[in-house]
Amino acid sequence: MKVFDGFEDEINIPNAHLTIGTFDGVHIGHQKIISHLIHLASQSQGESVLFTFDPHPRMILNPSEPLALIQTREEKLQKLSRLGLKNVILFPFSLAFSATPAETFIREFLVEKIKMRAVVIGYDHQFGRNREGSLEHFKKLSATMKFSVDEIPAQDIDDIHVSSTKIRNALNEGRIEVANQYLGEPFQLNGKVINGRAIGRTISFPTANIDLNSPSKIIPKQGVYLVRCQMLDTMRFGMMNIGSRPTIEGNIAQNISIEIHIFDFEMNIYKHDLQIEILQYIREERYFEHIDELKGQLKSDEIICRNRSNQFSLQPYSL
Repeated sequence: MKVFDGFEDEINIPNAHLTIGTFDGVHIGHQKIISHLIHLASQSQGESVLFTFDPHPRMILNPSEPLALIQTREEKLQKLSRLGLKNVILFPFSLAFSATPAETFIREFLVEKIKMRAVVIGYDHQFGRNREGSLEHFKKLSATMKFSVDEIPAQDIDDIHVSSTKIRNALNEGRIEVANQYLGEPFQLNGKVINGRAIGRTISFPTANIDLNSPSKIIPKQGVYLVRCQMLDTMRFGMMNIGSRPTIEGNIAQNISIEIHIFDFEMNIYKHDLQIEILQYIREERYFEHIDELKGQLKSDEIICRNRSNQFSLQPYSL
C-alpha cells in the first residue's frame, strides 16, 4: 500500500477510485465501504484510494474538547493495508483547509490533483466548508468533471448500526467485546516497555509497564482484562491492569498505568515494543488492605484469564 503525505509527493494513481473520510477505527462500516471500493476498482482496472485526514478534523475544529482516537496513525495504516487498499492520502487538516467550499475541494483536490475517475460515497456523507458537501455535489459535477459516482445505499450502512462514537462509548464502559465486534478485530494498544517499580516480581506476578505510542490514544475503562500480546515475534496470552494501582499507590493516585503480566514468559523485554490486543473485561480495579489480598486476587484473575483464553487463538488475526 502506498501512503502519500498530502500532495508533497507526486501522486500518480492510474484510474483512481476514491472514497473520503476520517475512518477512525476502520470499523466494520468502513470496511464495507473499502471492500466495495476495492471491488469496483478491480473491475475497472483501477486502483483504490482513501483520502483521509491527519490530524483528525475534530482536533483542529474543536481543540477545547480533547478527542481520544480509536487508532493511531500507524495502527490505521496497518489495518487499511491488511484490507487490501492500494493507496492512502493523509491530508494535513487545518482551519484554512476547513474553509474550502465543497465544489472547490472536488475540482481542485480530487479531480485536478488526484485525477479521480470514480468516487464511492455513503448516502449521508458530508464534507467541505460547514459540511456543505454531499452526495448531491458529486452527482451534479460528475458529468462535467468526468468521474462516476457509486453510492453506498442507506440500507447497507444503516444495517450495520456502528459508528466510531459507539466504539468509544463501549471502550469507556469496559464493553470490550462489543467494541471488538464493531471493529471486526480486537482493540489494540501499542507501546514500549518501560521501567516500573518491580513490585509485581515480589508477589510472583512480574509485569511489563507500557508507555503508549500516542498520548491521543483512547484508553479503555480501568480494570483487569484478558489480553493477547505480540513481542519478539511471539504471541502470548496475559492479563492487563489499567488503572491507578490503588493498593500500591494509595487511593489518591492520579496517574493511569498500564501493566501486563504475560503468561509463561520470563524474558527481559525492557525497551521492546509491545502490541496488545484486548480480548475480554474481567473485573473492576479494586483496593486491597494488604498485599497478600492483592496476590490472592491476582491468582484468581490468572485462573479466569487462562480458562477464557481457550476461546481464542494465538495465530495472528486477519481481516
